[in-house]
Amino acid sequence: MVCGDQVEVRRDGDAGVIERLLPRASLLYRSDAFKTKAIAANVTQLGVVVAARPSFSLELVQRCILAAEDQGVASLLILNKADLPETGVARERLTPLTRLGYPLVTLSALTDVAPLRPALQGHTTLLIGHSGMGKSTLVNVLFPGANAETAEYSEALDSGRHTTTHARLHRLDAASAVIDSPGLQEFALQHLDEKALAHAFVEFRPFLGQCRFRDCKHEVEPGCRIRQAADGGEIDPARLQLFQTLRRLQQNAAQRL
Repeated sequence: MVCGDQVEVRRDGDAGVIERLLPRASLLYRSDAFKTKAIAANVTQLGVVVAARPSFSLELVQRCILAAEDQGVASLLILNKADLPETGVARERLTPLTRLGYPLVTLSALTDVAPLRPALQGHTTLLIGHSGMGKSTLVNVLFPGANAETAEYSEALDSGRHTTTHARLHRLDAASAVIDSPGLQEFALQHLDEKALAHAFVEFRPFLGQCRFRDCKHEVEPGCRIRQAADGGEIDPARLQLFQTLRRLQQNAAQRL
C-alpha cells in the first residue's frame, strides 16, 4: 500500500484489521529500467513546488507533470519564496507550461499561503518537487500540527537536503487533503511506453494519429504531423525536443535489459 490508499477496515476490539484495499482512481509513481517507486494513490491534483532559490530543473517539473497526465491527474504549479528578487526570472522559466494552461500560484510560505488555499479545495493534492523548495514549510503553515522538519538550503551547492523521508497525508477538510512527499533529484518515466508518453504531452493530442506513418517516431519521418506543428508554431519546439529525449532514454534503457 502507498500513501492515499483507501481500505475497508474491520473493528477487532480496540484495534482495526484491514480487510481489503479498494480500487485506486490514480497512482503516481516513477520508474527507471530497474525499479519502480510508488509515491501516492488516489491523488486528484499534483502540486509541483518550485522556487527561485535553490534553482529548479524545468525538465524535472515537466517529467512530474507528464506522469500526472498519464494518470488523468490535474497539475498545479506553485512558485514559492515570492519575496526573492529572482522570482520574476523563475516565473518566466515556467512560461512554456503556463502557456499550455497549467495554473500557477505564486506565494511565500513564510508570510502568506492564502493564494494557495482555494486551489486545494476539493482535491487530494500531492506536493512534489526538488529538496529546498519549501514544501515542508508550506505544510507546516497549512497544518500547524504537522511538525514537518525543515532545513536551510546550501547556497554553495545550490540545492536543498531531504527532510521528508516518507509521504504523509494531511486533511484540510472532509473533501480536501494534501500529501507531502520527499524531495526529488530525479523522476524517470520508464513506465510510459511511446504512445503513452506522446499522449502525456497535452499539446500533442490534437495531432496524434495524423502522421503519414502509423509508427511515426516524430523524429525525421516524412509527413510527421507533430514536427509540422512544431515548425508552424503550434507546438513549442523545446517540448518536442523533450519528448524525443525521453523517448530515446526509454529505448536505450529497454535495450539494456
